[in-house]
Amino acid sequence: MIYVLITPARNEAAFIELTIKSMIAQTHKPLQWIIVSDGSTDGTDDIVKDYIRSYPWIELLRKHERPERNFAGKVFAFNAGYDRVKAAKYDIIGNLDADITFDEDYMEFLLHRFVENPQLGVAGTPFREDNQQYDYRFASTDHVSGACQLFRRECFEAIGGYTPLKAGGIDLAAVLTARMKGWQARTFTEKTSIHHKKTQTGNHASLKALFHSGYHDYIMGSHPLWQVSRSIYHMSKKPYLLVGASLLTGYIWAMIARAERTVPPELAAFRGKDQMRRLKNMVLKYFESN
Repeated sequence: MIYVLITPARNEAAFIELTIKSMIAQTHKPLQWIIVSDGSTDGTDDIVKDYIRSYPWIELLRKHERPERNFAGKVFAFNAGYDRVKAAKYDIIGNLDADITFDEDYMEFLLHRFVENPQLGVAGTPFREDNQQYDYRFASTDHVSGACQLFRRECFEAIGGYTPLKAGGIDLAAVLTARMKGWQARTFTEKTSIHHKKTQTGNHASLKALFHSGYHDYIMGSHPLWQVSRSIYHMSKKPYLLVGASLLTGYIWAMIARAERTVPPELAAFRGKDQMRRLKNMVLKYFESN
């Protein structure tokens, strides 16, 4: 299968060379890889330029500094790269972060999954950070991390691409929309990538970040019962009591404040229904094993 990649990158000089080296080593290389430098000021552009000379399938697209910085900017940068590739003949389009690394057969592995399953619309793998990985009780393999999302072309065009959400959740909204439209999405746990820049999520995030994560769960349409269950699960794992408490507090605060949800009502309803299905299955498995 023929694939293209787009990488929005802002001030990624510390890690982007590692990502470039991972891509150069791939057993199945892309037709085009557009790296969009989104107002970088730290030498990101120079690093990319050094590799363009030897690898013509890598292209640097420079965007100037924007006056407003928010999560929607990643979509604007991605779309600038998308304009460069959408006329090309390809089967798969990917959104690749500028700070991850992976095995040399990583892309080939994912492309084979699309060949095997014509209904597969979105695919990816887990990522590891500081030797930690998602707990797949509350991060379903039906979701695909934004660190590397590959879309079948027909699926990506059907969902209208990424939606520029200022508060974030861009990758989640894309996967949910694809599934709502009948496509399958899958995280394949047989492979992993390494995320080199630390994120503010997980058990070691600050309480403020966890509060905002809970708040964000609400505006992205997470079901109340799911959020309570998720928070209680974290509270039960010493020493992470405050993790669950912060997540739940953020969610309740958003609910009381009647924060505006950033996804359409039908997408929030789809997400809530899916979470209740997963919660029911988890409860049934628990009782079956005890």
